[in-house]
Amino acid sequence: MQNPTPDRTRLPIAEATPPPATSLDVHSQDPAFEPARPLNAPEGAPNVVIVLIDDMGFGAPSAFGGPCRMPTADRLAEGGLRYNRFHVTAICSPTRQALLTGRNHHSVGMGVTTEMASAAPGYTGIRPRSAATLAQVLRGNGYNTAAFGKWHQTPARDVSAAGPFDRWPTGEGFERFYGFLCAEMNHWYPVLFDGTSPVEPSRRPEDGYHLSADLVDQAIDWVRDQRSLKPDHPFFAYLPFGATHAPYHVPKEYRDKYKGRFDHGWDKQREITLRRQKELGVVPQDAELAPWAEGVPHWDELSDAERRSAASLMELYAGFAEHTDDQVGRLVDALDDLGELDNTLFIYILGDNGASAEGGLGGTLNEHRFASGIPDSAEFINEHRDALGDATTHAHYPVGWALAMNTPYQWTKQVASHFGGTRDGMIVHWPRGIEERSGIRRQFHHVIDIVPTVLEAAGIPHPAEVDGVAQKPIEGTSMLYSFNGPAEPDRHRVQYFEMVGNRGIYHDGWMAVTRHGTPWEMVQDGRRRGFDDDVWELYDTNTDWTQARDLSAEHPGKLAELQQLFLVEAAKHNVFPLDDRMTERENPREAGRLDLMGERRSVTFHAGAKRLTEETAPNVKNRSHTITAEVEIPDGGAEGVLVAQGGRFGGWSVYLHEGRFCYAYNYFGLEVHTARSRDPLPAGKHELRMEFAYDGGGVGQGGTATLHVDGAQAGEVAVPATIPYYFAFDETFDIGVDRASPVTDDYPVVDNRFTGRLHQVRVDLGDDLHDDVTGGRARFKAAHD
Repeated sequence: MQNPTPDRTRLPIAEATPPPATSLDVHSQDPAFEPARPLNAPEGAPNVVIVLIDDMGFGAPSAFGGPCRMPTADRLAEGGLRYNRFHVTAICSPTRQALLTGRNHHSVGMGVTTEMASAAPGYTGIRPRSAATLAQVLRGNGYNTAAFGKWHQTPARDVSAAGPFDRWPTGEGFERFYGFLCAEMNHWYPVLFDGTSPVEPSRRPEDGYHLSADLVDQAIDWVRDQRSLKPDHPFFAYLPFGATHAPYHVPKEYRDKYKGRFDHGWDKQREITLRRQKELGVVPQDAELAPWAEGVPHWDELSDAERRSAASLMELYAGFAEHTDDQVGRLVDALDDLGELDNTLFIYILGDNGASAEGGLGGTLNEHRFASGIPDSAEFINEHRDALGDATTHAHYPVGWALAMNTPYQWTKQVASHFGGTRDGMIVHWPRGIEERSGIRRQFHHVIDIVPTVLEAAGIPHPAEVDGVAQKPIEGTSMLYSFNGPAEPDRHRVQYFEMVGNRGIYHDGWMAVTRHGTPWEMVQDGRRRGFDDDVWELYDTNTDWTQARDLSAEHPGKLAELQQLFLVEAAKHNVFPLDDRMTERENPREAGRLDLMGERRSVTFHAGAKRLTEETAPNVKNRSHTITAEVEIPDGGAEGVLVAQGGRFGGWSVYLHEGRFCYAYNYFGLEVHTARSRDPLPAGKHELRMEFAYDGGGVGQGGTATLHVDGAQAGEVAVPATIPYYFAFDETFDIGVDRASPVTDDYPVVDNRFTGRLHQVRVDLGDDLHDDVTGGRARFKAAHD
């Protein structure tokens, strides 16, 4: 029994009404009952695969003229279409929320990343139920759905064993999820979720494990299951990689493929890339290189050591990109082997924002260290060159390479005003729906256009209601008209852009833009520029493809017209009030969002407590605090971790080593300060306490850690400086173990669980010194300049 004409405008679709019973005897029933049949998608609806690469610029992949070999992207482009005027939002969470909802990022509360959310309507980090996701709509119309990879849209305070889980992937329309819920991840030792359950890989790097390969393994297995068990049902597979976001973790053989290939430097690379882009036809023949960013050195201005370190980091990034694309190739091969590739609408988005400048002018071996204002020297990077890409590094390339990877455009990730931050390559492959092969589409489009495109291709209307909630209109424009209409005029004619105060407005080729901040200046000094002081630029991208020639002086009237249009669009989509805070908003109280711990000063964890993210763990930064563990030591002693937060790139740990009670504070991977009890602990029950007395005077100051065993002082260490803002996005707060990377080399990367009996751990917090955050930031920056 199936409803012959289901109403797809209201989800879930109403069940068909069975006929009434007409007899006491089933043999006399007329009409006979029919079995209830599952809901089917519309006839001819294709499978849908969306692959999203992280932190990749327009000029990086070979399919768009870049130096990073990506044979799968090349293959799909040769069999499908390249879109060369496709745009994103300039940073990750907003692009991903816009991608899956078809609405602008502020319209769905994701004006910035989840870790920077505030109470303002456009910045809450919470998707309104009036904006159902693509997965919810497709699942409600008979598709099977799954996501594998980076999910950076769940409100930060909800990422714990206490939930709620309604805005986890499995609550947002995906029947299966395998991946992580934060900004970035250690690709060698990831901390993952299968559905809502924490999991860790069973294999290790020495056995060939890598996260990108793992994600694709999971996706291939899932697709095969769908074809085996429900061959008449289409599927939607969403594969948002953590690559190529830092840390650049990749097998050595991929890094070595590029040895020496970037010794010519970033200035020359821009020229090479632009020439190749013109050969491919992805930019016009008269396209110019956009102006170089002020304050960024040219290649010939670097020392020999700086050129060596910069080239090495770019080799690493290119290898990371190629390795990721090779994993996509395995999925494409699996679809082909199943006979499903031709009937799969395969959308390959080569970047969720422009290339990232968050490694600073010289690059870094620890992205978190640089984000707190501490750069790495070229000599330091060169000393560790052989380790690049392994688990001991958390590397990010220099700004110069970010600019080159955004060729031919200006600026980088975060800068929503210029195409270097917002224009990325996209490939669409669908042989049954697209006639042309190796075509180029020049229509202006935006990531909010993906949802209406998929729905139109599947013959599914945008629902007016989902789960009883009236739906806001889709704000994107379907791209389906362009699939077989290369000369069709643009239908997406107006688009605003905004990210941390960087603004832009597009209308029929004209763009007015203003850059408010500099993306590699991660630590503010307490001074800020007012938005009224920002300088607006004007570009006619109908004749100036790359925003190379500012026309604001020649056309002040047009500039004023577009500035007014920005105000209208920004007001319509919840952009106001503008907010340019960066590191401040990582502190929930500064940002004005709810914190899972709230005002609690004491939290007790049982021994089996699940891992916590930094947003859901007690905040021990910039304040005095005490860690108390109740343990039982067996005969023969015990080893291992009682509680730890962060890892080898920054964090702290309370543990037993060689039977002694220890505390280690890892300062950005530069120094590890360790306190140890004088004697091993005897068998029996003990209360172990670490008291950290913070010096005060702002953020990132030092303190003294004192150890107590059963009330008696047992050890002490001075910590000269502490981590002020964030330990790590890809590390966790763990009870009884230290996951991902270790805080200290006193114990191994894995197999570091406490071998005694841990009854509980209590964390007591002292006064929060957040009220001096601005002055403390200025002092912290001055101390490390």
